Amino acid sequence: MKSLGSIRRSFAPWSDPNSIPYISIRNVTKKFGDFVAVDNLSLDIYNREFFALLGASGCGKSTLLRMLAGFEQPTSGEIVLDGQNMAGTPPYRRPVNMMFQSYALFPHMTVEKNIAFGLKQDGMPANEIAERVKQMLKLVKLEKFAARKPNQLSGGQRQRVALARAVAKRPKVLLLDEPLGALDKKLREETQFELMDLQQELGLTFVIVTHDQEEAMTMADRIAVMNAGKVIQVATPPEIYEAPNSRFVADFIGDVNIFDGKVTAVTGEFVDIEAEGGVKLRMVSSEPPAVGQNAAAVIRPEKIRVTGEKPAGRANALEGEIWDIGYLGDMTVFRVKLDGGKIVKASSLNAVRAAEDPLTYDQKVWVSFDENAGVVLKD
Repeated sequence: MKSLGSIRRSFAPWSDPNSIPYISIRNVTKKFGDFVAVDNLSLDIYNREFFALLGASGCGKSTLLRMLAGFEQPTSGEIVLDGQNMAGTPPYRRPVNMMFQSYALFPHMTVEKNIAFGLKQDGMPANEIAERVKQMLKLVKLEKFAARKPNQLSGGQRQRVALARAVAKRPKVLLLDEPLGALDKKLREETQFELMDLQQELGLTFVIVTHDQEEAMTMADRIAVMNAGKVIQVATPPEIYEAPNSRFVADFIGDVNIFDGKVTAVTGEFVDIEAEGGVKLRMVSSEPPAVGQNAAAVIRPEKIRVTGEKPAGRANALEGEIWDIGYLGDMTVFRVKLDGGKIVKASSLNAVRAAEDPLTYDQKVWVSFDENAGVVLKD
């Protein structure tokens, strides 16, 4: 199997104006009575893309997935898949398959028979079914477990059976609804990379629904962040993390420090902001707000350095006191209360086993960061 590196670096059909979307969701709204679950949503997904719908519970992501599968019909708008309008097309006639969080395996059937079930329903000849099932077992590394039943398997193995069954019919699109939610943290992390490898090998389009930001950031080529039935931002994981387009996305994806204030000066790309508690910051912005406008400086914890002495050469250096320390093994997290009262979160990678002069509780410190360490959001 090839490394994903060269493939994922060069894969960006959404950047090509001549690329035709494989899935086109156009002005789709879904209502349940007076409740609007999906609100006039438009989205393009490309062939062989690993696409994530990310959001909190109730944001509309699972409803959107169910409309792609055909289990729900849009109240208005249309869904086009590979050039075909899916309006009125039942689930069993759509070139998609769906893998549910519960896996929905047949408890009385063996692994082999679970994988073969959909193929038998489609009337595939027995010899072809046997060959396809053999291929799927090899693909998910379960050849030795073919004769076992679901209750004789671990959670990770059951997940692989459900995956093998879903891809056995060779759908054009595989829809995954929180597929790793039932797995423990370590197995979930391992399975994320297995799914990425599998998607590459099969050459399918994967659309995954998840509320787990780390899961979406790890696996997806692009992420659609959803809230209240709308898509707030669609971008690659680095773009979502480093350049959020709104306070909601910045706050939803990972940890973040947000300094609310007013723009006091703009010099070229440099923006001076006076924030709450008398904090004065200088940030870089490609589209700076106007002087006098409300704005927010958004800085990730890992961009902030905590030192016992005031650092030289950094435009943004703020004095405070360490309130909390969280040792996580690979990194240490500090919560520093600034003199003006704001709590700032900073994280430091533990590159060596022990620091010569470790920072401790109640210590007076400086938190500092570069002008280009974050983004400026207009209010």
